[in-house]
Amino acid sequence: MHLPQLLRKVFVPAASLASTAVLALGLVTVAPGFGSAASAQGSSSCATPVTGAPSGPATVSAASSAFGRVLVVGSGENSGCSLYVLTSDPYEATTTSGAEFACTAYCATHVWPALLTDGAPIAGPGVNPTLLGTVTRTDVLSGSTVQQVTYAGMPLYQFSFDTAPGQTAGANLLDSTVTPPGVWYLVEPSRGRPAPGQALIEEETAPVRTTGAPATVLAVSEDTGLGGVPFPVYTFSADSGHVSACLGTCAVFWPPVLTVGRPLAGPGVDQHQLGIIVRPDGTHQVTYDGHPLYMFRKDAYVPFPPFDQKPSINGAGLHVFGGTFETVPPIS
Repeated sequence: MHLPQLLRKVFVPAASLASTAVLALGLVTVAPGFGSAASAQGSSSCATPVTGAPSGPATVSAASSAFGRVLVVGSGENSGCSLYVLTSDPYEATTTSGAEFACTAYCATHVWPALLTDGAPIAGPGVNPTLLGTVTRTDVLSGSTVQQVTYAGMPLYQFSFDTAPGQTAGANLLDSTVTPPGVWYLVEPSRGRPAPGQALIEEETAPVRTTGAPATVLAVSEDTGLGGVPFPVYTFSADSGHVSACLGTCAVFWPPVLTVGRPLAGPGVDQHQLGIIVRPDGTHQVTYDGHPLYMFRKDAYVPFPPFDQKPSINGAGLHVFGGTFETVPPIS
């Protein structure tokens, strides 16, 4: 079984936090090979869960990766471990009042350990100190009030599958278990934007939910830190020209396909049809034939028992947020 499939065993749409915890802990049982590899790291600390409040300030630094320069933990036993943001977490979070975090409790202590700090965080090499901040959390450690480090207003997390410094297993991971769902991205240090790397657009064949008939459509290779899993891409009829109309809540349910640099075309995809637009937040969104592309969070699937789900196309023809989302057929 491939590692991307194993990862989905952690991020199953769960009815409760307890079920998420059981699934995460169950990885050692269902994937002994992966468990052995993780154990072999021995002194590795990137996967260490958060069990208590920190005793000093956290340091954030920048380091090179396959996704460009990204934020990492800058000091302590987790030094060099990659840092991530979740697109469905609140922007400009300054207090817990009115801020509903998507990754809480077990998610923020074991699966995606929150980067906590005691005191103002310290800017290491390559980090813009004006973008560093903190947010007060009461939903991470039961009965405790802690400060989580933020960058450009977004809370920072580590990933439990990064078993050694420099690993980026959580890059571009579409997570349907957090509420609301979102995409985990590495973070570029200059302005705090997502660091998705260079997007790959390819073909995928999967059944359409409404008919059950298979369809070959364009897809984006996501979960790229784990080798890539294709997700169908969609266009949105409410978009005008090269301007995206899917912002805010719409972009949480239909995440834009982001890229750094010109997107790449896989077999059967016309490279000349691919382009980019600049979204209001400064990120670059992939376009095809001039139309901005999106994913749909309900296209995530769980391929193991008792679910045994297969890839499917669930968003074709949905009329929401003032327009209709449609898949993109490859050019014959």
